[in-house]
Amino acid sequence: MKQRRILVVDDEPGICQSLGGVLEDEGYLVAAAESGEACLAALPEGEFELVLLDVWLPGMDGMEVLARIQEIPPADRPLVVMISGHGSIEAAVRATKLGAFDFLEKPLSIEKVSVVVKNALAHRSLAIENSRLKADTGARYRIIGESVPMKALRQQLALMAGTNGRVLIYGESGTGKELVAHAIHASSPRPASLSSR
Repeated sequence: MKQRRILVVDDEPGICQSLGGVLEDEGYLVAAAESGEACLAALPEGEFELVLLDVWLPGMDGMEVLARIQEIPPADRPLVVMISGHGSIEAAVRATKLGAFDFLEKPLSIEKVSVVVKNALAHRSLAIENSRLKADTGARYRIIGESVPMKALRQQLALMAGTNGRVLIYGESGTGKELVAHAIHASSPRPASLSSR
């Protein structure tokens, strides 16, 4: 199994070393960066799944780095756990609103760091699997065919999928009414709420 990659971003070398040592003992591949700019430079090439990011950094602060990380496409974006020695409720709320998975206060507890890292990586794995399954479901209910009636049907389905209105699908038995219903739902803003009746 591939080792999970974690990036520790802190301007205190001692914290980078101690966190790196603890996480490497748990089987993770760990790299360190001492500034926000170094973190952003390392992300495209490192394929990191998680970033432990200090709030107070020289130059670009941790909140700004977090906001920049959120601009990365979701499939490639690592989860971020914020770390602060001067933690406040306001900072934790702001970090969460910007997309942080969790917020840890210094001094760091090895047990808490371990639990948060495991939860974050499990969450990321589930999110990736969920995206893959949604994509598979959308492909399964795709309406194919290049005839004029099939193209017209796809256009009508696209129009209906974006509305909150109710749709009545009728026709002979075996003509694909259920496929049309699934295709509308898969293209709608609420594809996760399908329930079988």
